Amino acid sequence: MGPQPSFTHSIGEQSVYVFDSLIANAGEYFQALNQAAFTRTEVARPEVAQHRHWVTESRLESLLQQPIYAATQKAVAAVRSRPYRPYRAYTNAAAYGDVLFTHVDCLPGQGDLTALWYLCDEWNVEWGGETVFFSEDDEIAAAVLPKPGRLVVFDGTIKHAGRPPSRVCYKPRYTFAIKLEPV
Repeated sequence: MGPQPSFTHSIGEQSVYVFDSLIANAGEYFQALNQAAFTRTEVARPEVAQHRHWVTESRLESLLQQPIYAATQKAVAAVRSRPYRPYRAYTNAAAYGDVLFTHVDCLPGQGDLTALWYLCDEWNVEWGGETVFFSEDDEIAAAVLPKPGRLVVFDGTIKHAGRPPSRVCYKPRYTFAIKLEPV
């Protein structure tokens, strides 16, 4: 039997699955990301393209060899009966003052999933940085705190937004996203 979610949020017909303690070395990823080259090229959606945010892409060939991907596969298998494969992997960085917009990760009917890892060495509830998920009528339906090594798996059609860290947080908020499509 694979890992079980720590908790689940229901949003309409969809679910947001939250897993904790699947990896023990989130702090090591955080330290490596502090040395990574980020570019301000990521766009949440076309109408806000002038407000880009920081991203660094990961090669899929490298991802497939990483323990974090094996943990992702196990979590996805725990909540979905069919297999998925990655088609994109990248890390976003956000700091106090950044603007992050609501968006969806795929079109309806595609069946894609997003696996979102929080790669930090520590996080304090006062630092903000939550990922907020919205209902169809744009009400906040769930929020997930970026705890070290936490994984969130959700249907890519759920509208969501990362929130930047608060003024009292002096660390970046790194989220490693793996976009998955059904095989």
